[in-house]
Amino acid sequence: MTDRLDGPQGPPGDGDAARGPSLRPRETPEPPPAPGRAGRLGPSPRPAILFLLPGAVVLGAMVIYPIVYSVFRSLFDAGGGTFVGAENYASIFSDSSTLTTIRNNLIWVVVAPALVTVIGLIFAVLTERIRWATAFKLIVFMPMAVSLMASGVIFRLVYEQAPDRGVANAVITSVRDVFGSDQGYPDARPRENEEAPVTARDGAVVTRRPVGPGQAVLIPLVGVKPDSLASAATAKTVQPGPGELAGTVWVDFTQGGGGTLNQVDGTEKALAGVTVEAVRNGAVQATTVTGTDGTFRFTGLAPGDHLLRLPRSNFEAAFNGVPWLGPTLITPAIIGAFIWVWAGFAMVLIAAGLSAIPRDALEAARIDGATEWQVFRKITVPLLSPVLLVVFVTMIINTLKVFDLVFVIAPGSVQPQANVIALEMWRVSFGGGGDQGLGSALAVFLLVLVLPFMIINIRRFRRDNQ
Repeated sequence: MTDRLDGPQGPPGDGDAARGPSLRPRETPEPPPAPGRAGRLGPSPRPAILFLLPGAVVLGAMVIYPIVYSVFRSLFDAGGGTFVGAENYASIFSDSSTLTTIRNNLIWVVVAPALVTVIGLIFAVLTERIRWATAFKLIVFMPMAVSLMASGVIFRLVYEQAPDRGVANAVITSVRDVFGSDQGYPDARPRENEEAPVTARDGAVVTRRPVGPGQAVLIPLVGVKPDSLASAATAKTVQPGPGELAGTVWVDFTQGGGGTLNQVDGTEKALAGVTVEAVRNGAVQATTVTGTDGTFRFTGLAPGDHLLRLPRSNFEAAFNGVPWLGPTLITPAIIGAFIWVWAGFAMVLIAAGLSAIPRDALEAARIDGATEWQVFRKITVPLLSPVLLVVFVTMIINTLKVFDLVFVIAPGSVQPQANVIALEMWRVSFGGGGDQGLGSALAVFLLVLVLPFMIINIRRFRRDNQ
């Protein structure tokens, strides 16, 4: 059975338009979803909140709460029972020892980050030009594997003043020995009587009477400590040859008594390595040095009278090492240890930025005739400026927080001269001071100093990730 349509049937054409608009329903857009659970796009945030909750709790307990409590505690006295307001903050800028601490931190911020960044840049550039770059990077970066406490112990030994224990002074002593003798007799002096053939004059020892070629001169000294003569040889007399002026320098003292005054006896010790000058009319004509038996000789002297002089340098104290741990050099010495630890970190970051520099720019500059220094200064450094800024700011934060190195390296007698804010905060609060109000104020002050640099780093990281 076939359905029949009412009305005339015909082919489609112009008649369709005459019959009116199409009977098909129009497609209308769906209304926007109503706000609520049904309209949320993506997965539910509940799993993310559950995963973030433990970290947020730890962050609040370990960071947020201590900061808030430190700010609150800094407004009270040492015992915590009396509200003192900003009195603790005023004490920071009125106490002389705390001002020394702030000055030391200023030195750290100005010197240490710049040196670490520059040395890291030099190492990073050098590692691109040497074959054993991997081994070099490993050696330079190795201190990062050592804790700052262990690094402090290492450099405490390195900076020992005695050359037989401190590595730094042992190296300096070895270099000095290459270029000259380090023999000195600071306690030696002539006898103070008219019978002595020599006398003291302006720190030197000079013969009382003129002498000339063909004479043997005796220069007796006293006052030398027995420890300085433990390895000294026995003094001997000497006979001058034709045209020679000779003599002996020795300690005119016999252990146990006896002996002849101003004469070389059989058991008396020689003074080796003593400089002797032949002086005429105020000018030095010749110079020689005593041997192991204390004897010396001048040859080729012009005829005439001379005065023999032992210059002041013979009586200066022997080099006993640079006082790295003294009050003057303690801060530069600790900064040196800090650079040793962090130079590898800076080198690795800068080397990573250096590898990302397009080589086409460097090669184009070289083709145009630029020298390596010009390429480094005008192309490499400007392209590395973002990385250098990150390293520099990070080092500033680390210098403001430095504690371990100062605490371990600086001896107790010079810690006031080497003190920094972080160490002062610990010392005032827990290291015997017992004033947690002032310690909390120092902690807040240190946080205020660190925050701007942390904000700079965070903004930099966000800008790089966009």
